[in-house]
Amino acid sequence: MSQSALVLADFLIGKAQVIFNFGSINIDHAYRVAYFVRPGETLESNEYSVGLGGKGVNQSLAIARAKGAVSHWGRVSSVDAWVVPELESAGVGVQDIELAAEPSGHAIIQIDERGENAILLFSGANHGFTQERMKALVEQTTPGDTILIQNECNGLDQLIPLAVSHGCKVIFNPAPMTSGVSLLPLDQCELLFFNRTEAAELLEMPVESSASDLLRRCKEMLGDAEVVLTLGSEGAWYQRNDETLYQAALKVKVIDTTAAGDTFVGYFLAARQAGMNPSKCLQRATAAAAMAVQKRGSASSIPVAEEVDRLILQTAWEQFE
Repeated sequence: MSQSALVLADFLIGKAQVIFNFGSINIDHAYRVAYFVRPGETLESNEYSVGLGGKGVNQSLAIARAKGAVSHWGRVSSVDAWVVPELESAGVGVQDIELAAEPSGHAIIQIDERGENAILLFSGANHGFTQERMKALVEQTTPGDTILIQNECNGLDQLIPLAVSHGCKVIFNPAPMTSGVSLLPLDQCELLFFNRTEAAELLEMPVESSASDLLRRCKEMLGDAEVVLTLGSEGAWYQRNDETLYQAALKVKVIDTTAAGDTFVGYFLAARQAGMNPSKCLQRATAAAAMAVQKRGSASSIPVAEEVDRLILQTAWEQFE
């Protein structure tokens, strides 16, 4: 039995449910630059790397490295079949990754001197899901299972109601944000993750709006759905009904913000899967994201659970002192 199959089996024996991640698989091409290239300009890059990425894959890896149980539903070109054993060795379930004839999704990433990024995305195989394929994937679940989605794969307008009608809980990270997100049945989602820009765009509010205003509008628009709002160095918020929680960000030197949001989502969901309360989920997710921004790369920047444990313990001692 493979490592990923053993991980999933262990969780099933322990009665913890696997998270099924309907997510993108991208090949990342990252360039370090002094600043983001301007229209009509040719800009030299002093560093280049190729690696595994995509919001879907990053979140699956984050869940697995946080010792959660996750099975990835995705598509990648047969030319890039190396992706499958790499994910499997990390503990991600790969039995439902389809090798496709079309090119893989890929991203061109600029990373400036402050560690901020600008990304050009090509969807490729991530937009090749058919209705029949989505139906087959959902039919293997049982009522009560969790399906995680982002906005880098096609067919979400079909998948969300299909999953809900099958009794599944849908968790949505609508990134990258597009105009089509507002047309999706968001009220059918159990939990939504937004960063400031995504929330402001969906809610048609100024990006400089306060967290309290964004959360208030979320409640008006999304009703009783759980919402997690991430604000980078300003921390993160959790809201459900009348409950609101805040977690401050850790002060660290930012080298590269790529995949920090995905690391947050994955660690939050793994903690939730393990039965932790929302406050603990926020704490672990924030600590994991703080570690991710201190490393270069996308998937390669996602920490393992033991590193996050040490950082949380160290932070607790520093506060005590």
